[in-house]
Amino acid sequence: MGLLRQLRHFVVTARELHFGRAAEVLGMAQPPLSQSIQRLERELGVALFDRSQRQVRLTTAGQLLLGEADELLAGEQRLRNLMDQVRRGALGVLRAGVPPETPAVTLRALLDGLAARAPGLDVDLHELTSAEQRRMLAEGRLDVGLLHHPVEAAGLRTGPPVDVPLGVLLPRTSPLARAREVDLAELAGLDLVTAPPATAPGWHEHLLAVCRRHGFSPARVRHARNPEFLFGLLLAGGAVAVEPAAVARREPRIAWRPVAGTPLVKRTSAAWPDRSPHPAAPMFGQVAAEVLAVAEPPPAPALAPEARPWPVLFEAGETSVG
Repeated sequence: MGLLRQLRHFVVTARELHFGRAAEVLGMAQPPLSQSIQRLERELGVALFDRSQRQVRLTTAGQLLLGEADELLAGEQRLRNLMDQVRRGALGVLRAGVPPETPAVTLRALLDGLAARAPGLDVDLHELTSAEQRRMLAEGRLDVGLLHHPVEAAGLRTGPPVDVPLGVLLPRTSPLARAREVDLAELAGLDLVTAPPATAPGWHEHLLAVCRRHGFSPARVRHARNPEFLFGLLLAGGAVAVEPAAVARREPRIAWRPVAGTPLVKRTSAAWPDRSPHPAAPMFGQVAAEVLAVAEPPPAPALAPEARPWPVLFEAGETSVG
């Protein structure tokens, strides 16, 4: 029998000063309670109760132990509560990775959602590509990541996936921007701007395979790591990108048009090691899915030239007069 259990028996008996009533409070028979107190006395080498008279009294040792026992038992309960919070992922440090292109508003919503569910959790957020996250998860240097599929899932558990429809990014001056949607085959002859293969190898291969299957074999595949460089390549002409609508909202000179038939979606989910996972990892996955599901509102309809709030230097097909 553990010392803490014996101390609990002692404290109740010391409060009641009656072994029968104490046994009733503890929900046990009186003989096992008496045996527990006797074992505690033998272990401590002192008598805790004066049993010489009909009324049970605390000895000096018993009186001193009562105050100490209360503190010990209260400390045990605090320790159990603390470990319970750690076990539920409500405390500690969670090392999490998110893709570099994650919008600020999405990051804020993710951190706010985690803070609401686990105020004591310290989220150590890192900007990492899917490939970097996959490697760090395998090496034990990351607790959870937000990955773009397809991804090698061996040794990983994944949270609820979120599928975001992809469309074509192109300059608003492009003739294709006048259409409500774009067929991938209509992009023939143009370059495709996308993230470098090393950032998400599975996604890079999947994107090119779907484009080719639907009649778009890019004249050249060009790589951009950040949105500003991506926009620069698109505005220079002769290139398109396939991205979520949220990317276009960063640059008013860029249009987003859905792809006919919606052959491409970007699937994203949280992932964490299946062995010794961080207790907060599943919660991160759930919150991330909820945030991503509302982070991509329906794209705005195409505006007529006269309704556009940005300056239009020229329309496609116009001839400048010298």
